[in-house]
Amino acid sequence: MTAFNASALVLFSGGQDSATCLAWALERYERVETIGFQYGQRHVIELACREHFITGIKQQFPQWTHKLGEDHMLNLSLLGQISNTALTEDKAIEMQKNGLPNTFVPGRNLLFLTFAATIAYRRQLKMIVGGMCETDYSGYPDCRDDTLKALQVALSLGLDTRLVLETPLMWLDKAQTWKMAENLGGQALVSLIEEETHTCYLGDRTHRHVWGYGCNACPACDLRRAGHERYKLASSQAGA
Repeated sequence: MTAFNASALVLFSGGQDSATCLAWALERYERVETIGFQYGQRHVIELACREHFITGIKQQFPQWTHKLGEDHMLNLSLLGQISNTALTEDKAIEMQKNGLPNTFVPGRNLLFLTFAATIAYRRQLKMIVGGMCETDYSGYPDCRDDTLKALQVALSLGLDTRLVLETPLMWLDKAQTWKMAENLGGQALVSLIEEETHTCYLGDRTHRHVWGYGCNACPACDLRRAGHERYKLASSQAGA
């Protein structure tokens, strides 16, 4: 592995997708740092889950522990102040006239990746890993492959250094994401993701389901539950 691609910065929110991406990066790179954002999200409980998940990684996967580097937490509360969304305000989740759900936070991933690139530049981390996906997702335009490719070019030009935005989940559905976790860390990693990550938009950590905690009604819970069911079905059929 060359010096260029031996290090990575993972956008780690505390959710299923970014947790899987963290494991993916730890398996692949020699040094992995993480970055999270507090932006006024309703499901701020995910930030506590970040800490629990990282602790679980250190305890259960010694082969990855020495690769874990610094964790960066940035306060982007201004994003919540200028947003009018169901992720940053107490309002019902619904579709908008433009065809996007009102859980879409305009500019969120663009800002996240810009700040991540700034940290990566200072820390000399060339690979930036995110859990964006346009297979099983809510239609967010800042999760699309074309958006991220364009942003990679802009950031590399603007910082006068080559940065690579990696999105290992881009063409996977949620069932395949669960399977990736199994391939990376076996049932131990799957169980850790079930128990210690958070995906529910409403921040519900009171109801425990086979796929993890959540309200079991919001779009994020729907995707996670359906993916988990397909993953378990495929696993049972493969073992039959």
